[in-house]
Amino acid sequence: MTGKPFRIDIPQAALDDLAARLDRVRWPDELPGAGWEYGIPLARVRELAGRWRHGYDWRAQEAALNALPQFVDEIDGQTVHYVHVRSPAADALPLILTHGWPGSFTEFLDVIEPLSREFHLVIPSIPGFGFSGPTRDRGWDTTRVARAWAELMRRLGYRRYGAQGGDWGSGISTALAAVAPDQVAGVHLNYLPTPPPPGGITGLSAEDERRLAHTTAYAANRPGYQVLHMTTPQTLAYALTDSAVGQLAWIAERFARWTDPASRIPDDRLLTDVMLYWLTGTAGSSARLAKESSYGGRPPCPAPVGVAVFAHDITLSVRPVAERLFDIRHWSEFDRGGHFAAMEVPELFAGDVRKFFGSLA
Repeated sequence: MTGKPFRIDIPQAALDDLAARLDRVRWPDELPGAGWEYGIPLARVRELAGRWRHGYDWRAQEAALNALPQFVDEIDGQTVHYVHVRSPAADALPLILTHGWPGSFTEFLDVIEPLSREFHLVIPSIPGFGFSGPTRDRGWDTTRVARAWAELMRRLGYRRYGAQGGDWGSGISTALAAVAPDQVAGVHLNYLPTPPPPGGITGLSAEDERRLAHTTAYAANRPGYQVLHMTTPQTLAYALTDSAVGQLAWIAERFARWTDPASRIPDDRLLTDVMLYWLTGTAGSSARLAKESSYGGRPPCPAPVGVAVFAHDITLSVRPVAERLFDIRHWSEFDRGGHFAAMEVPELFAGDVRKFFGSLA
C-alpha cells in the first residue's frame, strides 16, 4: 500500500494575499548601529522582503518542486507528505532523510541526484511541517514521528533501510532505530548534541573540552526562539501566522546564524523554505514539536551510527561522549559547512552518507 500522488498547486488568492501583506508591512524601529546584537537587522529583512515581493517567482519554484515524485498518505491519523525517488539500481538500500526546523524537505534538493544513484530515497515532511499540515492532536514527539516513519517504510515495501537526519531529523532517526530495530541498518547524523554525561568525563582533548564547554553553555542559556517553542508555541503562532515578514525574520535569522559564513544559500532557496511554512500555516504546529518532545528523552539507538561534524554547526559533537551512548562506526570532521549541511556543502554531505552506509555493506 502506497500513498496518493501529490502535486503542489497553491491558489492564486493565497499569493495575492501574501503580496498585499508585503505591500503594507508595519516595520519596527531599530537602534543605530545595532547590527545583529538585538536580532536580525532591519536592512536584511527589508532586503529579503523586497526580493520576496518583487523578484521571487513562486510559480517557478512550485514547478521545480513538482518535478519531484511527491505523495501523501495518512498515518496515525495524520497527513504525511513525502518525496519518493527510486534508484536505477534495483537492489539499492532504501534511505529515509529527515529534515529539521526551520528546514523542510527542500533541504535535500541538491543531494537527491547523487544519493539516488545508490539509494532509494524517501524524504518526508515531519507531521506539523509544510505539506504534512498541522498536527491534529497531542503527542507528536520525535518517537511518534519515528513510528510514523516505520509505518511509511513498511507501506512502501522496504524491510531494511537506513536513516539520516540533522536537527529534529537526528532525534527522529535514532528513535526510528529504536522503534524498528530489525529494519534500520544504520543511522547517519549530521547533528548530534553531546552534553556532558552524569559524573563528567576525563581524558578529553583540548578541542573536545572546548566543545563540551560550548554545549554546556548553550544548554544553560537556550536561545529565545527555543524557549518559546518549548513553552508557548501557541502564543508565538498568532504572530507568525498573521505576519509574513514575521515568519520570514523568524526563519531567516536561524539560517544566518547557523550556517558557515562562507556558505551562500541563495535567497530564493531561503524564501521557498519560508513559503512552505507560510502557505501551509504551520508556524505553530512545527514549533509544537519542541514542546511535545521536551517531555521525554532520546530513546536508546541499537543501530550502528555514523556522525558527520560540520565546523560551523550550532554545537559540535564530542566523540568520547557520543561513544558512551551510541555504537559509533564512522566519524567525519569537516572544516566547512554548518547546520544545513545538505544545502551548504551537498558534495561533502552526500559523500559522507555514501561512505558510512557503504562501510556497513
